[in-house]
Amino acid sequence: MKRIGLLSDTHACWDEKYVEYFGSCDEIWHAGDIGSERIAARLALIRPLRAVCGNIDGQEVRMTYPRVAHFSVEECRVMMTHIGGYPGRYDASIRAELFATKPRLFVAGHSHILKIMFDKQLNCLHINPGAAGKSGVHQIRTLVRFTIDGADIRELEVVELGMRTMNDER
Repeated sequence: MKRIGLLSDTHACWDEKYVEYFGSCDEIWHAGDIGSERIAARLALIRPLRAVCGNIDGQEVRMTYPRVAHFSVEECRVMMTHIGGYPGRYDASIRAELFATKPRLFVAGHSHILKIMFDKQLNCLHINPGAAGKSGVHQIRTLVRFTIDGADIRELEVVELGMRTMNDER
């Protein structure tokens, strides 16, 4: 059994709440737009980090983290990328790979919109944790925690970190 902490779109924003909410997790996953290697390094000090790069990430982050990651936790096959879309509207850049690999869990960020959906066609849970950073269109900063037990994904929890105010983007 593994407890996972998931976030996306930090855009180089550090929040001490990451320590609070991820301290009890076994792993932290970041679904892209990390924003800086410094943020990734700080997350990795809390718990082991798995991450993918996003469209705003610079060369240093892109050299460290792949665009798409495939891995297994317990008996759960996972595919994680930054730009992925949603069930019924997957991004063209990832659609063929997603349908070829058929993961049990598909994680993507990018939209800054928290969305958790089950794709019956793929028999796959899709999670977009929203945005944990302060840059973007979202109003509430979010992250997600859940447990992987064998092939089961359970104890899913959405954590609201607070409002993103207009002053935060400056």
